[in-house]
Amino acid sequence: MHEVLMFTAVALLIVMVPGVDSLLVLKNTMVHGKKAGYFTMIGIIFSLFIWTALAVFGLATLVSKSMLLFNIVKYAGAAYLVWLGIQSWRARAQNMELHNPEPNDESKDKNSSFNCLTQGITTDLLNPKTLLLYVTLMPQFIDPSANINMQLILLAFILVILSIVWLTIVILVINIIRKWFMKPTVQAAFNKTTGIVLVLIGIRIATEKA
Repeated sequence: MHEVLMFTAVALLIVMVPGVDSLLVLKNTMVHGKKAGYFTMIGIIFSLFIWTALAVFGLATLVSKSMLLFNIVKYAGAAYLVWLGIQSWRARAQNMELHNPEPNDESKDKNSSFNCLTQGITTDLLNPKTLLLYVTLMPQFIDPSANINMQLILLAFILVILSIVWLTIVILVINIIRKWFMKPTVQAAFNKTTGIVLVLIGIRIATEKA
């Protein structure tokens, strides 16, 4: 129980520290609205379930120990973040007036939600820091004499719950200040700032030593 409580405290700090997940949820909520933020979060949580399954089957450890596989994940993730950053930098200010969606807006809304879901999944699956969290941090809080897989699933469940709570808070807070963001000048500045940050994070991931 002591190990679980310690991991919860550490995981909470990791989740709350501004990172790629929080930034992506913030950006999509600010640009597309609360629904887009939730779909981004669902994508991130779904990828955590995938990482948990990989960890249980030992594949995450295999990837972390293979320099080739690790670098594939690392550089693919870095390239994807740079691409997202460039897309954000080039994005134009949108008409973000609050209104009830028209029938012909449904397909556009579905595409936006799907894109946000895909971004959440792809970003977290290609994030080497998530991989390292599973193969380096979690084992520190696992008792080798007990059922390792069950402990791993429990720790992953705690990580998922904390992520859901924190990202939901981010979505709700950002949604409140979104009216101010409707100004084209503010929106344009936000898109370019977010683009720069995403590109810098991508470059940092690509140049970091494993």
